Amino acid sequence: AVYAARPPALRGRNAQRSAQRLITQVCVGKLGVAGNLSRTNYTGLCTMGRTQGKSVMETRILDTVDRLFYGRGIRAVGVDTVADEVGISKRTLYNHFPSKDALITAYLARRLKPRAYSDQPPAEQILGEFDRLERSFANGGFRGCAFVNAVAELKEPKHAANKIAFAFKEQRRTWFRDLLSQLHVADPDGLSMQLLLLVDGAIAAALVRGDPKVARAAREAAAVLLSAAGVAARPASRVQASKRRPRRSSGAPRRTPSQ
Repeated sequence: AVYAARPPALRGRNAQRSAQRLITQVCVGKLGVAGNLSRTNYTGLCTMGRTQGKSVMETRILDTVDRLFYGRGIRAVGVDTVADEVGISKRTLYNHFPSKDALITAYLARRLKPRAYSDQPPAEQILGEFDRLERSFANGGFRGCAFVNAVAELKEPKHAANKIAFAFKEQRRTWFRDLLSQLHVADPDGLSMQLLLLVDGAIAAALVRGDPKVARAAREAAAVLLSAAGVAARPASRVQASKRRPRRSSGAPRRTPSQ
């Protein structure tokens, strides 16, 4: 009788949900420390939160949330819509994610993945990022940066989404910075921020203009910045051609790009 009287949030999977919430809080708290972010000090925490203890149902829910939140907008999609699209009751949904805020946090945390490095020269990897952006812009499902969209929609400075968005942008900046450090430029921190601003500007321009080729202009600007820093890069045509090599499929479901 005592168990039956408990609210739904305290039943069944309570211990697992509590552990997942704690992992998320630790992960977000760690990521929010400005100036202390690297490829090694957050990957394990976030991976733990996204992979350990996940059920098939949670994966189904997050796949649906990703499609709805990114495609329609966070504010435009309620928990009723999520439950209907997954084909479950709201009670079942809340058994896995106790609130919409928990869904938002999990949605963004799952998209927070480190940018991989390749065996290409650093300058080509940097300019290749803009080639990748152009391909993303040409994707019919592109709706901008999921992290910026979340911050703009929520308008809540203390929301966990803000810390995750900061972590995402900082991770992208440090990716540029690490490559620039390999090139021995004088100011890798400053130049990495300039490159990140070119990325953000290209995303905004692509959304407004509806033209994927704005990424090429951003790429040319990035090449000018690299040249001014004493870095020589191969012409765009050769770099883009190298990107046409077939890639092996990972077998994972395709997700709409965030940036």
